Amino acid sequence: EAGLRSFNRRMPEEINRLLTDHASDILFAPTTTAIKNLKSEGISGNKVRLSGDVMYDATIYYKKRARRPKNLQKKFKKPFTLCTIHRAENTDDTTRLTAIVKQINQLARHTTIILPLHPRTLAALKLIKGAELDNSVQIIPPVGFLEMTWLLAECNLVITDSGGLQKEAYFHKKPCITIREETEWVELVDAGFNKLVSPFESNFLKIVDEMLKNFIPESSSLFGDGRAANKI
Repeated sequence: EAGLRSFNRRMPEEINRLLTDHASDILFAPTTTAIKNLKSEGISGNKVRLSGDVMYDATIYYKKRARRPKNLQKKFKKPFTLCTIHRAENTDDTTRLTAIVKQINQLARHTTIILPLHPRTLAALKLIKGAELDNSVQIIPPVGFLEMTWLLAECNLVITDSGGLQKEAYFHKKPCITIREETEWVELVDAGFNKLVSPFESNFLKIVDEMLKNFIPESSSLFGDGRAANKI
């Protein structure tokens, strides 16, 4: 993740990235935007290499090994939306989390939602009155990488606040809505594959509809050729 910047220093990983990048002797940047970020901070030259993203390598390698989650209902209506919410800024803020639950419940009236529920989110929901997820939302325990790969391959939309899942949605050629004010993966937003949406957005259903209607998957990748590990 050399050169990644969300420009939100409340995120612990943002501080980790800054410190690590400035202390490192060699930096493998996943995108050209990451290289520009490093250059603006005075880090350039032979120590910076454009490698592509190792997560893209992993997606290609493990796609054929994907596993259906054990806790998933045997039958559910397709198409479905894959949803994950876990960031502290969303789960630790009662107002934000209540608003996100409202958005999820709105969408659940129109399509199937599968929600692997993070322990942080589960604990937060138990403390908030009036923030119950609709019974139609299919809640399952957190899943491993191969199970998440299956869900990404089978869904038609991703709604998340995860940094990594934003990329994986793109790798699987699925539109993504990110419930955050900023992202470290600005390339995906600029290209229209990902859209940042506030928890308090009143036209949430309209945005979902527009994303599904207008989404055109890309044949190539913004994150290299799937050989980042070899290059590194």
